[in-house]
Amino acid sequence: MGLTERLDRYQRRHRGLGLPLSVLYKFADDQGFYLAALITYYGFLSLFPLLLVLATVLGFLLPAHPWLQQQLIDSALSQFPIIGDQLTSSTQPLRGSGVGLVTGVLVALYGGLGVAVAIQNALDQVWGVPVNKRPNPLLARLRSLSLLGLLGLGLVLTTALAAVAGVGERFGPVVRWAAVAASTAVNCGLFLLAFRALTARSVSARQVLPGAVLAAVAWQVLQSVGAMYVDSQLRGSTQVYGLFSIVLGLMAWIYAEAVVIVLAAELNVVVAERLWPRSLLGPFVEDVDLTRADRRSYTSYAVAQRYRESEDIDVEFRPRSDAAETDDHPDP
Repeated sequence: MGLTERLDRYQRRHRGLGLPLSVLYKFADDQGFYLAALITYYGFLSLFPLLLVLATVLGFLLPAHPWLQQQLIDSALSQFPIIGDQLTSSTQPLRGSGVGLVTGVLVALYGGLGVAVAIQNALDQVWGVPVNKRPNPLLARLRSLSLLGLLGLGLVLTTALAAVAGVGERFGPVVRWAAVAASTAVNCGLFLLAFRALTARSVSARQVLPGAVLAAVAWQVLQSVGAMYVDSQLRGSTQVYGLFSIVLGLMAWIYAEAVVIVLAAELNVVVAERLWPRSLLGPFVEDVDLTRADRRSYTSYAVAQRYRESEDIDVEFRPRSDAAETDDHPDP
């Protein structure tokens, strides 16, 4: 028995290796990087208009309180570390603008709906929902409004917790870390609701909980990484270099978060559908021993391409010429 076969048998028997490997294989099968790229495009398109709407609304509501405006902006922008420190460096008071508000709302609505539809498409692809069972374009955008509401609620809550964390620095690390933990818990709840609301298939809270926890923790980690990037790369940079760094850094940050969201969804599916262990060489070699998880995965990819209810899709696998299929089970 060769080294590759021994490694394959080992990862099939141990969940600590077999489960992450199966998540990565399914992520590759679903073209997860392309799904994340589509989410990134609309996320980047909607972010700056949303910030414009926020600044304009504050300008209307608090015209005589520039200090309070700046405090609210600082807390909100702390959720986006790549651009937060750059935009909050302005000392000019915010002004309300009707044209800016209308323009920002329209572009933000277009981009925000695009983000939600892109996430819906990714979740339906990951869960193997047949095309004919997915919502039509109009219904998909109506469902997307629920995600925009969740994002708005999440921004309000996390902004408040960010303000508490900032104040907590004066009272010691306990208050600050408590605010961070509360923010992570809030994000976990928001991801859990989003994973359920934006999936055409009916899924339970238990089925999407592992991915929600992963996405929430990753959000906090990416915020910290973004803050370190600003401190190490953008401090003292020239105006032109700083502008390019902001744009590229922000796109990279959004893309990293989009990849995490897709990976979190893949984790939910692999655990819920027990799509592990997978064959170690399955994606690379044709003549391999397919596990039951391999067969269920490949079958779901074919069924997901059903466009009509009257269309029947049958999947068959030819047996290997030199060996029978293995039926390995991981340890519980």
